[in-house]
Amino acid sequence: MLRLALILMLSATGFALVADGLSERTRLLSLPLGPLGGEGTRPLASDDAFSFPMANIAKDHVRVFSFGNRLFNTNWVEAPASVKSFDGLGPMFNRVSCSGCHTKDGRGAPPADGQGPFDSMLIRLSLAGYDAEHGVVAVPNYGTQLSDRALFGVKPEGIGTISWMEQAGTYEDGEAYSLRVPDYVIGDLAYGPMDGVLLSARVAPQMIGLGLLEAVPPDTLHALADPDDADGDGISGRVQIVAGGQIGRFGWKAGMPTLKDQNAGAALGDIGLTSSLDPNDNCAEIQMDCRARPDGGAPELSDVFLDKLTLYTQTLAVPGQRGTDDPQIDAGYEQFLAMGCAACHLPTLQSKASDLPELQDQTFHPFTDLLLHDMGPGLADNRPEWKADGQEWRTPPLWGLGLVPVTNGHDLLLHDGRARGFAEAILWHGGEAEAAKEAFRSATKVDRDALVAFLGSL
Repeated sequence: MLRLALILMLSATGFALVADGLSERTRLLSLPLGPLGGEGTRPLASDDAFSFPMANIAKDHVRVFSFGNRLFNTNWVEAPASVKSFDGLGPMFNRVSCSGCHTKDGRGAPPADGQGPFDSMLIRLSLAGYDAEHGVVAVPNYGTQLSDRALFGVKPEGIGTISWMEQAGTYEDGEAYSLRVPDYVIGDLAYGPMDGVLLSARVAPQMIGLGLLEAVPPDTLHALADPDDADGDGISGRVQIVAGGQIGRFGWKAGMPTLKDQNAGAALGDIGLTSSLDPNDNCAEIQMDCRARPDGGAPELSDVFLDKLTLYTQTLAVPGQRGTDDPQIDAGYEQFLAMGCAACHLPTLQSKASDLPELQDQTFHPFTDLLLHDMGPGLADNRPEWKADGQEWRTPPLWGLGLVPVTNGHDLLLHDGRARGFAEAILWHGGEAEAAKEAFRSATKVDRDALVAFLGSL
């Protein structure tokens, strides 16, 4: 009876049913919440809550996970060095390690004073247009990511800075709020002007549960998509398509299809490490000092290391939900559904086949549909990436966000850390999420507080 009641409620609020049964979205919505990370969930709430292996990790993966953890936390050094396995840093880079941005496998933030070089965020670059091989058009002399650090004797490409303007607003009940609007400027350009450049600032997301997201079948994502809004509910999620027709899943605009691709891309773009997937240093032709520096081998990040690093990122455990016996948390989840948040932040997904047994046949609760959604002009970076336009973003998972203040000491949310807590993050929503945002803005304070409490429990 409870399941039937939920199905009827979902149908009445715009979640489509199909003639031969439930749509995939409605079927997944009808499943009850359980352990957030499936059988791999761990009951963690300490400052290292994002750094444990899945509870069901296979015995023969434990040592690989440990070595992957070492790689994730290794400070790479300039080549040539006495430790050949870990040299090859740069010449251009943003940080010297993966954990330099993803501290404690957690979430980055913009600097408090807005001044660069940035410690746990970066700036993507491109020009208008489309490149079928790379998804974006590179900026001459700079590429597709600003390198704000470099080896001694090599000039960094430039330094980003942020300034904020407060934008006042009011809830329906009269309570005031303010949103922080960022403005990004790149100064100290070392290799000429950036004419017509499109900028997109990105903070490092937390690393938990990524292997589960990778194991969601492509058919599920296609079934969840509604690019033409055929059901008329105002939500038109799209599957991201990247090089070779692959489905994009990872990154703020789902620009990477697999975790191995994501890790290799980050190794090159963020640390300056070549791999078999990205074999060339990120030095533009004009950057002669960069091109003249010795490398750390070909590749600098070996396939063995890349595979171990990838398993590590696939098997980081999702912490369990807290406060599940708190009536306010239950009320908050009811508001989450009633306000329409689940239309994009789908609570439940299921995995199927995987090379890793700990990821197979899991029901888990990331609160994402992994699709691209138009979030309106307020959140737009106006920088297309593959099939995502300048207003579209992949729905970010919500699991673990309530522990970011514990693990990383801040509560700054959204792709560039502009939102100070859950309420501001919701109030930034627009486009396909405009109705859900407005439902939150016009709700009573009791209901708003309940929703925020629920999100903080994840």
